Amino acid sequence: MSIWHHIGDACEAGAGAVSHVFEWLGAFFGTDPATRRQVAFSVALIALSAKMAKADGVVTCDEVKAFRSIFAVSESEARNVDRLFSLAQKDVAGFQAYARRIADLYGDDREALTDVVDGLFAIARADGAVHEAEYVYLERVAGIFGIDEAEFERIAARHVIGPEGDPYRILGVGRALALPDIRRAYLKLVAENHPDRLMARGLPQEALRLATERLAAINRAFERIERERAVPQAVG
Repeated sequence: MSIWHHIGDACEAGAGAVSHVFEWLGAFFGTDPATRRQVAFSVALIALSAKMAKADGVVTCDEVKAFRSIFAVSESEARNVDRLFSLAQKDVAGFQAYARRIADLYGDDREALTDVVDGLFAIARADGAVHEAEYVYLERVAGIFGIDEAEFERIAARHVIGPEGDPYRILGVGRALALPDIRRAYLKLVAENHPDRLMARGLPQEALRLATERLAAINRAFERIERERAVPQAVG
């Protein structure tokens, strides 16, 4: 059974409120933690990106399109995603309530919560840039999740569009660090963010693009630092 079918079931059980969807998640998947993590991740991204659409006061269907551009959603299952987006946009509960419920679902699993924030950034930038209101919104969500400022900035840096992106911030290293030390930090990040590792901690297979794009951003950051530090060859 696909995660989208589970999300359809969650909407049916939600009785018109996303808070009930979160309650259903905790009860229904109590004995199946792997499926619970996958569905919780998808519900978190849908619900919080629906609220993010209101961050600048304009509600459109762009976030739904962005979600579908990142996740593998078949046409036959798309209505389940649309239903949860609609439910979240109509729900009177604020994003803070959603974020707290999601944090409760994950408990002490900070890695999974950073995955949620990373996914929200990917949705926010799907139109070419992360706008200021979206950035502030995501910063507040991360705060509720207990993600510190340094980790939030590292997540954000992966989603900066254009040459202004800071490769040192993406890798979480200082500019004064020697290249061998930066390489060690880079290899650690590669191991921590390999798609197989992310799938094991709750990213659904349908979100494979998120995992591969994150690893690609880490690789590009290190390659850029290597190029910048390369010793120019003598001429003549």
